[in-house]
Amino acid sequence: MSRRPRRNHSPAFKSKVALAAVKGEQTITELSQKFDVHPNQIAQWKSQLLEQASSVLEQGGTKEPSVDVKTLHAKIGELTLENDFLEGALTRAGLPGAKK
Repeated sequence: MSRRPRRNHSPAFKSKVALAAVKGEQTITELSQKFDVHPNQIAQWKSQLLEQASSVLEQGGTKEPSVDVKTLHAKIGELTLENDFLEGALTRAGLPGAKK
C-alpha cells in the first residue's frame, strides 16, 4: 500500500469540516468518509475551532484595515496635479474634452 502525498487544505475547507463536526449531525467517522480526511484531523480542527472562537468574538469579528491618511492625501494631491496639467494641455491643444 503506497502512501498518499501530503495534502494542504484551505482554511475555508477546514472551517467547513470543523463546523460540521461541532454541529454533531454526523459522527466524526461519517464526516471523515464524506470529506476524505482522517478522523483525528477532524477532531483536531474541531478543538482548534472551539479554542479560538472566543478570541474571534473578543476582537469583534472583522478588523478594519489600517489606513495611512498621509499617503492617501499625497496620492490625491498627485492626481489633482496630473488632472490640472492634462486639462491645461488639452486646452492649449484645442482638443475636445477640455473644460470650458
